[in-house]
Amino acid sequence: MPPKFDPNDVKIITLRVTGGEVAGGSALAPKIGPLGLSPKKVGDDIAKATLAYKGLRVTVQLTVQNRQAAISVVPSASSLVIGALKEPARDRKKEKNIRHSGNLTLDAIIDVARQMRDKSMARTLEGTVKEILGTAFSVGCTVEGESPKDISDKIGAGEIEIPEE
Repeated sequence: MPPKFDPNDVKIITLRVTGGEVAGGSALAPKIGPLGLSPKKVGDDIAKATLAYKGLRVTVQLTVQNRQAAISVVPSASSLVIGALKEPARDRKKEKNIRHSGNLTLDAIIDVARQMRDKSMARTLEGTVKEILGTAFSVGCTVEGESPKDISDKIGAGEIEIPEE
């Protein structure tokens, strides 16, 4: 016999879902079924919580306590950068391998870096900005009309000043 269910026990489940879409019940059921939750209801709640990231893959953290699921979206650097590009929502089933060829301002990059600051391993905001510039390069967009690598080099050389926290 498994141990008796403790209502005060907190379980944290991390999932990768496509924003704004109902996650398949077959993907959710093995993870949350044993905790006594309905996969369909939790899937609908996840879809509501991730509407801001429609069409993008985001990480969602479910905190389950006393058979109640609290949903928090943990955005990745790439989803924040793509969100900052303000591209129209796309149908991921029809349009594959998109190149995000937009242009971002340095202020938008610094905003994203501030949001990612707690997850970053860098000691200063400057280091976090460089991490986000690397993500912008891999996404394929430009910053202030030039390559994110060039901007990163200028920050390293001290030509561009990044404000502290």
